[in-house]
Amino acid sequence: MPSDDEFYYYDDDDDGDGEDEGEEEEAADWGGLALEADEDDLGLAEDDPPPRERRADCWAITEDSLSAAQQEDLSTVMNLLNIKQHHARALFIFHQWKIDRIYDYFDRKGRDCMLREADIVLQEKCNTTPSTSSKCNVCFEDDLSLTDVLTMDCGHCFCNNCWTEHFYAAVDSGKKQIRCMEVNCFAICEEGIVRHLLGQKYPDAAKRFDRFLLESYLENNDFVKWCPSVPHCGRAIRVGTRDTDCEVKCPCGVSFCFNCMEQAHSPCPCTIWKKWSVKNHGESENIKWIVKNTKSCPKCFKPIQKHDGCNLVKCHCGQYLCYLCGGPTGSSHTWTSIEGHSCNRFKESNENVDTGRRQLERYTHYCNRFKIHEDSYKEHEQKLGPAIKEQVKQLESNCLRPRMIRDGDWLIDAHQRLLWSRQVVSRSYAFAYYMFGGELRTDPADKRSLAPAQNLFENQQEQLERHVEQLSKVLVTDIPGLPDDKIVQMKQEVVNLAKILETLCGEMYHCIQDELLPLLVEPMDIAMYTPDGPVKAKLFSV
Repeated sequence: MPSDDEFYYYDDDDDGDGEDEGEEEEAADWGGLALEADEDDLGLAEDDPPPRERRADCWAITEDSLSAAQQEDLSTVMNLLNIKQHHARALFIFHQWKIDRIYDYFDRKGRDCMLREADIVLQEKCNTTPSTSSKCNVCFEDDLSLTDVLTMDCGHCFCNNCWTEHFYAAVDSGKKQIRCMEVNCFAICEEGIVRHLLGQKYPDAAKRFDRFLLESYLENNDFVKWCPSVPHCGRAIRVGTRDTDCEVKCPCGVSFCFNCMEQAHSPCPCTIWKKWSVKNHGESENIKWIVKNTKSCPKCFKPIQKHDGCNLVKCHCGQYLCYLCGGPTGSSHTWTSIEGHSCNRFKESNENVDTGRRQLERYTHYCNRFKIHEDSYKEHEQKLGPAIKEQVKQLESNCLRPRMIRDGDWLIDAHQRLLWSRQVVSRSYAFAYYMFGGELRTDPADKRSLAPAQNLFENQQEQLERHVEQLSKVLVTDIPGLPDDKIVQMKQEVVNLAKILETLCGEMYHCIQDELLPLLVEPMDIAMYTPDGPVKAKLFSV
């Protein structure tokens, strides 16, 4: 195990809080072993742990509760502006369901101006005495009773049959907001009337209309999106108005970036992650094969593959080269040697190297490290979960041990921290490949700042990588089989490693967001740092 001087030390807030006197007496009877839940005895420093970032407000909405979630937002605006539900929905769609923007418009422009800009027509006040009959200006049928006609908020009146056909045609064409039949009238028809008339003659169309209203909450809303799980779990995720740049975890277990809807990829910005995904899936195996099985011509830089024969190879451009080292040679040779050429000794060279080969090797460097950490996460550490839970169960079932040893939550927490930190390390190589490869344009005035920022990032990456490997090694230990004093030492080591990883991950996020991304011409952001990984969406209750 690593020595103590390799660790940073923090308070272990879970140890020492709420311990009663009986626990201390139990620990005192342990033949002098320092098993009391005292921070100093555990070797933890008195410094406070790094501050946690603000967590996103995140809710998981099922299809059954989607209508209630939508109604919650609608009721807020209905009460604020004293308007009907279809007016509130139209206002939300106009402002893309951004309630903070509605508040801003209301404060700056007032209610009437805001509604007018959204083409919302409130109900006209009629001071005339209604007649007992009416005429429809669409089908020209007259002597219609008041029960056979309907008047919208704008004051235009048509017969129920014409309204019904108008509604059916609008729903059939996929419209979510149905406007008045009158020429150049933009008044939105009341949802209750549409639902009532369609339900009498076209019940299927009425159901489709209700479905359209629910879909408008998702399609026009920047803060509510379907979970991208396959097969679909039937949930939508809603975040707060300040939380669109976040990563969330649906109750079904799928974690994703709320901004681009791809798998969670922080600390890599969405733009860079998309580039990496395309390159990694399209070129990874080809490039690996080329690097492994070919040599580049030192003159034209084209890759050459040798199937048989001696080590002297002639390129199509006429250049001779040694296939062992790729260096240029003359044509005179024997089966075992090339005249004037020897490559058994390693030589440092300052000459220009093959640019194409250098790019391949650079990509291979980052791709291999990305894949190594990704494979460790998928093939080893994810599968470690059941074994960790079994160890916790064994610790908790042994009643002969002190309470602080029986509590195995620190193992569960450390395993979760390991999983998230491993993914951060893996994705940091995807970020570094593009950030430091010259493919992203940097501000000329800030180019001098790139080298020190890169050095800072790579130092943090190295430390994070080293401590991830240390924690991974420690967690495979059979902890319940250790003596009690060794368990206390193991807990000290695991808790400190977990908190070191939390600190190092936070520092890397801040380095990327505050030091590196501002150097780019194209603005980019990363998801907010959350020590425990993607924010778990809470179930929305009706």
